[in-house]
Amino acid sequence: MIDVRPFDTLGAANHGWLDARHHFSFADYHDPDRMGWGRLRVWNDDAIAPGAGFPAHHHRDMEIITYVRQGAITHRDNLGNRGRTEAGDVQVISAGTGITHSEFNLEKQETRLFQIWILPTARGHAPSWGARPFPRGERAGRFVVLASGYASDEGALPIHSEARILGASLKAGQTVDYMLGTERRAYLVPAAGVVEIEGQRVGARDGAAIAGTETLRVTALEDSELVLVDTIA
Repeated sequence: MIDVRPFDTLGAANHGWLDARHHFSFADYHDPDRMGWGRLRVWNDDAIAPGAGFPAHHHRDMEIITYVRQGAITHRDNLGNRGRTEAGDVQVISAGTGITHSEFNLEKQETRLFQIWILPTARGHAPSWGARPFPRGERAGRFVVLASGYASDEGALPIHSEARILGASLKAGQTVDYMLGTERRAYLVPAAGVVEIEGQRVGARDGAAIAGTETLRVTALEDSELVLVDTIA
């Protein structure tokens, strides 16, 4: 089963400094048919104006993954962490028992990112933050695990959930297979480009909710950059 969700059907909220699209119900956007997908709860497509951002606020018991598509985001939290995550790179906040953080675009250009929230497998773990670069060249023609709740995924940023976040860069005409498993669910968004999945076209920033598929086959119709969440149902 593949449910393609075109970009222009997503929830929308424009606050001036923040232009956001919501793949799932979030804040003032509510759609009872889009409350989550497996452990995936939020996928926001955010554009943040230069010098603007999210002031200090609190989270708990959520895995928050930020995939920067353009520009950079600067993080600060009450644990003493500070870091700048650039385009193509990833940061993870494991909110656990509680973390207070801010996220600002301190660049001279607009920052664009995906913010992905995944429910943890268990509540109450210690909060943490981490970030690392994932060069696009290393993802050429294949999916690379960016963040994972499985210890076997070496090099990935750790999260506290039975889920993986993956990235791939495909040239037009390339096909990549991903072993999903019929008992799991996937959500795929092209950060750029257009792909085809089982005969269905998925454009830039569209979402594709996928279930009941042993092997996920993705073919790029043009040069594409992909982000995929693989989660237990």
